[in-house]
Amino acid sequence: MTRGSPVEPAAQEIRRELAALRAAFRDRFGRAPTQVAVAPGRVNLIGGHTDYNEGFVLPVALDRVTRVALAPREDRRVRIATLDLDDATSFELDALGPPRTRRDWIAYPRGVLWALRRAGVNLRGFDAMIESSVPPGAGLSSSAALELALMRGVAQLVQWPWDPLAAAGLCRRAEVEFVGVECGPMDQLCAAVGRAGHALFIDCRALSVQPVQLPAQVAVVVLDTGTRRRLEGSEFNARRQACAETAERLGVAALRDVDDLGAALTGLPADLRPLVRHVVEENARTWQAAQALRRGDVAALGALLRASHRSLRDHYRVSAPALDRMVAQAQAQPGCWGARLTGAGFAGCVVALVEAGVVEDFAERTVAGYGEGARAYVVRAGDGAGIVDP
Repeated sequence: MTRGSPVEPAAQEIRRELAALRAAFRDRFGRAPTQVAVAPGRVNLIGGHTDYNEGFVLPVALDRVTRVALAPREDRRVRIATLDLDDATSFELDALGPPRTRRDWIAYPRGVLWALRRAGVNLRGFDAMIESSVPPGAGLSSSAALELALMRGVAQLVQWPWDPLAAAGLCRRAEVEFVGVECGPMDQLCAAVGRAGHALFIDCRALSVQPVQLPAQVAVVVLDTGTRRRLEGSEFNARRQACAETAERLGVAALRDVDDLGAALTGLPADLRPLVRHVVEENARTWQAAQALRRGDVAALGALLRASHRSLRDHYRVSAPALDRMVAQAQAQPGCWGARLTGAGFAGCVVALVEAGVVEDFAERTVAGYGEGARAYVVRAGDGAGIVDP
C-alpha cells in the first residue's frame, strides 16, 4: 500500500527511503556518501518501566529504521541535515556545547559525538543526511535509533572498532547526561544488538541479552494513536526519580530487588505503593512472558500483555485515553491475543500480538474502529545497527 494508508509494509518503504536518502545527500553536499549506517527502532512487548529499575524487558528491534548517510571531511566541521524534517545544523567538533542546552533533534547527534569524544575516540569532520521510518515521539525509540545509526556511521569513518554493547552504553550516556532523559539501557541495547526474527530478553542489571525466537504464527502490530509526547521535562523523569527514592527508602539497590511485596508496601506512603506494585509485578510478568514465548504459548503471552496494560494504566499511571481506547479496539478484534501500551506511555503507540493469518484484517478493523489519526504498522523483528553499502 502507499504511504498514508492504514497499513504500511515497512520493507517496501525502507527500499524507497534508502534510495531517496542517497539522492538527497548528493543534492545537498554535491557528492555521494561513502557509507550508510542503519539502526532500528524498537517495540517493547512487555516490561514497561522496568529497565531503569534494573529489571527485565522483552523488546523487538523493528524493521522500521533510521539511516544516516555519511562522507568524511578534511576539517573538523560537522554538517547534518534531515530528509524528514527538512532541517539542518552545522557546528565544529570542538564546540559541541555543554549538555542539556538543546531540546530538539540536534541534541542527539551532538550528544553522540560528545560521548565518543569523552571516551577518547579521535573524531573527524563529516557531512551526514538522516532519514527515518521510525515515527518520532511515538514510543518506538526513534532517539536510540538515531543515536546508534550515527555512532555506527562515525565509527566506520574514524575506524573505531565496533563493539555493540560499548556503543549502546555510550549512546545511553549521551541521552542521559547530554540530552537529559533518564532512560534505562533497553532502547540502546535493542538498537545495537537486535536479531531478525527474535525478541530480546534483556536483564537490565547484568546487561545480558538472550534472543528468543518469535513463533511463525505470531504477527507483531504497532498501532499508532497519532498522539505524541516528549520525554524531556515530562512525567517520565519524575517516575524514575520516585522509583530511585523509593528503592533507597526500602534499603535496596533498585526496585527489582524487592522480594516481599506485601512487606514493602506496608511502610510506604499511599502514593508510592502503586509504583512499587507495578515494577515488582511487571518484572515477574516479563520473566514469565519470555518463558511463554520460548515454549510457544502465545495465549499465555497475550494474557500477560493484557495484565501489563492494566497495571501501567491503574498502578503506574502512564496510560492515556487514546492508548486505552486503542487497546480496547485491538483486543475486541478476532485473532488478537493481547495488546498494551508500549514505550514510556502518556501518548504514542500500542503493541498487539495477532494471529498472522488475520493480521491485515485486524489492522484495518482496529484503525477504522479507533478513528482519525490512527495507523497500523505490521512489523518484523529486524537486526541491530549496521552498515549498508552506498
